[in-house]
Amino acid sequence: MQKILDNEYYDLIISNALIPESVDKGNVTMINEKHSLLHLHRSQMNACDLGIYPYSSFPSLFTLASKVSVEKSGVGSIQREPGLNLFGLGIIIGIIDTGIDYQHPAFRNRDGSSRILSIWDQSDQNGKPPKGFEFGSVYTKTNIDTALMSTAPLSIVPSVDTHGHGTAIASIISGTPSQDNSFMGVAPQTKLAVVKLKEAKKSLKDIFAVPEDALCYQESDIMLGIRFILSLAQQLSRPVIICIALGSSQGGHCGRSALARYIDSIVNLQRINVTVAAGNEADKRRHYYNNITSSPYENEFYLNVGEQDKRFSMEIWPFPPGRITLDIVSPNGEFLEGRPPSLNRCEKYQLTVGNSSVWVNNIDMDGETGDQVILVRFDNPLPGPWLLKIHSMENEPFFVHSWLPSGNLITNETYFQISTPNTTITSPGNAKNPLTVAAYNQFFDLILEESGRGYSRFGDVVPDIAAPGYRIPCAIPGNQYGTLTGSGAACAHATGVAAMVMEWGFARGNYTEMTGLQVNRMIIRGARRNDLYQFPNNIWGYGQVDIYHIFERLSVI
Repeated sequence: MQKILDNEYYDLIISNALIPESVDKGNVTMINEKHSLLHLHRSQMNACDLGIYPYSSFPSLFTLASKVSVEKSGVGSIQREPGLNLFGLGIIIGIIDTGIDYQHPAFRNRDGSSRILSIWDQSDQNGKPPKGFEFGSVYTKTNIDTALMSTAPLSIVPSVDTHGHGTAIASIISGTPSQDNSFMGVAPQTKLAVVKLKEAKKSLKDIFAVPEDALCYQESDIMLGIRFILSLAQQLSRPVIICIALGSSQGGHCGRSALARYIDSIVNLQRINVTVAAGNEADKRRHYYNNITSSPYENEFYLNVGEQDKRFSMEIWPFPPGRITLDIVSPNGEFLEGRPPSLNRCEKYQLTVGNSSVWVNNIDMDGETGDQVILVRFDNPLPGPWLLKIHSMENEPFFVHSWLPSGNLITNETYFQISTPNTTITSPGNAKNPLTVAAYNQFFDLILEESGRGYSRFGDVVPDIAAPGYRIPCAIPGNQYGTLTGSGAACAHATGVAAMVMEWGFARGNYTEMTGLQVNRMIIRGARRNDLYQFPNNIWGYGQVDIYHIFERLSVI
């Protein structure tokens, strides 16, 4: 079995500069020019392996950003404008998600052939991997067209989307019009490059105390998916826009993860762009914040643990220069005394009542940010209120954020009793250069309550823009149509808009050296801004996406 698939190996994200010359090349998978995966065998795995190996080296876990309109953002007007008629012609859309139902009519031309250029199914080990990769199966447009003409398509291209999220996202961006179903994607003349992510390894789920049956994906596999799509676009010499409708609440919410830095670098390049969902965490009560300004520089807050949540983690990020310790009091009154921060200490606490265990890593210096972070992992915790007590070791002011996992990794019964919806945009939405998209109800011009809010932990303006995200018509597997709600749906809508801008710039020859960053700035400048609000803000960013206004400003209408 390939080590990248083997649960007895950790996949650690490391800098290429730190790879020892003596390491077996079979233990390394290149991600990009800056990062690789180092596969380390660990036959006796336990939670305190996070401590032996740095926290920031373990890939974060990502969850889906939507639950399985055109006129509101000016798309219909642009498509009908005689001088423009923009439908995304000549642009590749990259989808990194749960896969795609390639047999669906939403992804087929009038002659029945596919608009999908390639599918890399990371979860299918029976076919041939893409060139430069060592796992998964790649299916070309020729393979897909042959399958579509067959009476048994799945015997030729066995890739399916059992969840439906990837199919829905791809169709909102690029779906072929269906008059019978009153459906059309935002940019239906785009082509698709699809990566079906394999599910996260059990060993990584165990490290972060994630239930084994929880659906989530590894940061490293998303990065590899980006590399695959960029390689395909380069081969075809076409512009590409990658849609990431997934997110993670792990990390410092400041745009410094390996994935965020990768995206920041490629969006600066010509003909490459990335759009990112803001996440759906604002109304989940999974973020705590406080600013401690007076002596004795202590803070207490409560975490309510639901009965169904048997395994989960929590992160606490104080802002430097202050360093903190953490004491924990369980619902039955047991006191777990904290330890000072260190680089690699891992403390395990076994409660005397029940079968509850708590692991605490008080990490003095995170490898990505240089900040202190406290990672707390619960196994079979007692349900009820847990008291968390933090104290400044230097007796000086500090402020602190704490986040619980995103999406389906916990239930809504686990939450902070005092919480804030702000600073809930999921990674990599806090990166500086991609277009981070919030979701609003296009029928009432109201932001969705769940749509992730900024700013970043360092005060950067995110989200960038808001797009329609409520009950957006979409394709679902099995030749059906439905709707999708959430920031993932909004991100898909904005991706289609970005494809139209890229088509105007590159395919129409108006600005052939256009970068993704410039596309995003055009979308931001052309946004509609309600007079009731000040802009930018942490909810709407710079306003509501409006492509018609973009071209009005360019005086091409």
